[in-house]
Amino acid sequence: MSGDPTRSTSSPSTGDVSRETKDEDVSRETGFTVRTAAELAAIDPHFDADQTPLAAEARHSVLMRQGIQREPVGRPAATRVFVVANQKGGVGKTTSTVNIAAALSELGQRVLVIDLDPQGNASTALNIEHRQGTPGTYDVLVDGVSLAEVIQSCPDCDTLDVVPATIDLAGAEIELVSVVAREGRLKKAISAHPLVGSAALAGEERYDYLLIDCPPSLGLLTLNALVAGAEMMIPIQAEYYALEGLGQLLATVDMVRAHLNPDLAVSTIVLTMYDARTRLAAGVAQEVREHFGDQVLKTAIPRSVRVSEAPSYGQTVMTYDPSSPGALSYLEAAREIAIRGSVR
Repeated sequence: MSGDPTRSTSSPSTGDVSRETKDEDVSRETGFTVRTAAELAAIDPHFDADQTPLAAEARHSVLMRQGIQREPVGRPAATRVFVVANQKGGVGKTTSTVNIAAALSELGQRVLVIDLDPQGNASTALNIEHRQGTPGTYDVLVDGVSLAEVIQSCPDCDTLDVVPATIDLAGAEIELVSVVAREGRLKKAISAHPLVGSAALAGEERYDYLLIDCPPSLGLLTLNALVAGAEMMIPIQAEYYALEGLGQLLATVDMVRAHLNPDLAVSTIVLTMYDARTRLAAGVAQEVREHFGDQVLKTAIPRSVRVSEAPSYGQTVMTYDPSSPGALSYLEAAREIAIRGSVR
């Protein structure tokens, strides 16, 4: 009723407006401080006069944030060899490999990515030639070609190199069956590379990180990676199904540690495709953190359209959209990994 004294005639938002606009220089839509064109030109020498002050301020804020977050970190004393594996497909394994590699490169590290997946998705994302017949991991594993002969430089990152995978690699599983010491072929090739090792042996031009992107299976290719690596990185999608099969993967790691590579350790677990809006994602994240503790990175990688789009342009999200949430999350994940290694 119109005469009801308990009803307020003012809208619920009336009282909030005064709070939101308490500082008249702050935009309610973006939270950026609004400055004039003259003020922006004074603090940003690359200011574009055709931009609106609000758009230019947003750009300046992003550039400032990028500059702070991309400060170099300390290099490890020796090359850290990571095996990136998860027998379940679609968990962000290759995506995490290429984006963390690119992020480490931006943080001042020298990185080598070895694409061990016959699909060659890591090679695609890093804009590396990998047509059939291109020298790559197949030649290293089957023909004994040295890594130095098949390495290509990533065109988008000066300190990132790649050993590509071609469709030829699909037949390597069968061809390696009769080869002596077949599970140690990759380790032998890595050990023979002059830029892999300690600072004393490999010098300042050494690789700081070597990331091996494995196929989503536990065959001879993945076994070669597990024997060659010292650390294992497991991307886990923040969904229930991602936890299934993890036990088998860890059992395989234990078997490799017992019989082939006692130095192998699960050092890093990355939560990917994290959706903070769902209780399921939070529940999976909590369960993983309770079980693995400090092995789980504090930074979770959110679901991101930009991350998914980047490979179609032959790029990682680090170069495709450096200020996107996905890029910044991978950058922080890489920083965590690097800080852990630099203090060892």
